[in-house]
Amino acid sequence: MTISKSNLSCWQKLLFLTAGGINLLILLFVFSIWRTGDRALDFVSNLFQISPIESKVDTSTLIVEKIRNIQELSTAVQTIETIVPTSAERKLGDFSLATTRLLYIARGEVRAGVDLSELTNSNIIVKPNSVVINLPPAKILDSKIDIDYSRVYDYNRGFLNLGPDIAPQLQTLAQKKTLVEIVNTACQEDILEQANTQAKEAIAQLLSSTGHQQIQVKTTPAVCGITEK
Repeated sequence: MTISKSNLSCWQKLLFLTAGGINLLILLFVFSIWRTGDRALDFVSNLFQISPIESKVDTSTLIVEKIRNIQELSTAVQTIETIVPTSAERKLGDFSLATTRLLYIARGEVRAGVDLSELTNSNIIVKPNSVVINLPPAKILDSKIDIDYSRVYDYNRGFLNLGPDIAPQLQTLAQKKTLVEIVNTACQEDILEQANTQAKEAIAQLLSSTGHQQIQVKTTPAVCGITEK
């Protein structure tokens, strides 16, 4: 099959017209850029510009980590002195032959505060100009006896020293009772309420540099576990 010269020339004309049309579009595009100036250039450059990745930081997480760095916030300490009696009997059947008594004078310390490791993101409410923090309830963090200021005041084995000679055991028992006694006393004197109040002030001061205009710290009512003596 042969293609005539007339058909070939038609195709050449068509290609010429197409190329001319493309060139005309390019010239019009360049001309429009020249007329519109910088705005057009900015538009074209923006088409091919890759937007930077915006990294978002959870503000509540940063606040939690900042507070957790303290771990335990010891905000109330009470020093308590108490007298604890202990005794043991020597029996013959149901009959008591003699009683050994030990009187222990003790000084102890009770420390209360807030365990900040229990704080989670759900405890933090962040608003545009304010932050609200709900603290975990205060609790007894530690109780101990000051051995340097505690002593056995009296040790008596009763009539003819017939009572059992168990001074070390009675002293150990007295120390255990002392820990219960000082915690009970601290609870009765509202040590946890004091710890909540002071923790509230301490956390508010700690977060005063975060840039929030309003910082509201809320405490959780705490129940002090008084142990039976």
